[in-house]
Amino acid sequence: MANDINVVMLVGRLTRDAELKYTNTGTAVCNFSLAVNRKKRSGDQWTDEVNYFDIVLWGKQGEAIHQYLGKGKQVAVSGELRQDRWEQDGQNRSKVKITASNVQLLGGSTSASSGGRKDQNSAPFENFSQQAPSSSPKDFEDDIPF
Repeated sequence: MANDINVVMLVGRLTRDAELKYTNTGTAVCNFSLAVNRKKRSGDQWTDEVNYFDIVLWGKQGEAIHQYLGKGKQVAVSGELRQDRWEQDGQNRSKVKITASNVQLLGGSTSASSGGRKDQNSAPFENFSQQAPSSSPKDFEDDIPF
């Protein structure tokens, strides 16, 4: 028996509203897609590169939270990678999805579906980078006091 680790943690925004379905046995399945940005250096400039991940949230948590998972909503997801495998037209296919064990709602929505209204809790998350004072080496004097 191997001691393998399969843990994923992401913070991103939903690319569409979450879908809630039920299995034949009545178990809730909440599906949504998450866009996660990362900075990538391209020559002398930094650009954003977007990665998209399909998330599956099973059971009561998915049932309870799906109504809050609208397009543009920022969430934190922790879970594990799972690979779905199937055969289509004689070809073996596979897709990696994230099976979430925990989903936390974070900042507000950036979509028009919120009616232009920002979530009251969204300001600290959306404006965090603007609150930090910027300083550069030229702002300091030449003499170091120690």
